[in-house]
Amino acid sequence: MNRYGLLDENQSKLDYVLALIVENFLERCLQTLVFKAGMVKSIHHARVFIRQRHIRVGRQVVNVPSFMVRVDSHKHICFSLSSPFGGGRPGRVK
Repeated sequence: MNRYGLLDENQSKLDYVLALIVENFLERCLQTLVFKAGMVKSIHHARVFIRQRHIRVGRQVVNVPSFMVRVDSHKHICFSLSSPFGGGRPGRVK
């Protein structure tokens, strides 16, 4: 729970875990983080970009919008190298 940013280090008791709500998990999804980073115009646009393999986390291209992003991987969310939106090759992508 600490790796995903759902709980702090000092919140390791069962009461804190049981107090988690669905919104806490949805805030850590890749779709939400891409939208909040300002990379896309809407939450639906984020979902489409992820499914079309335009977004990567670290060196791995992710095509699952519900991918749970860890705290240490949050800063590595960017456009894919083969994506025309990420400053890769200009023109048509094969």
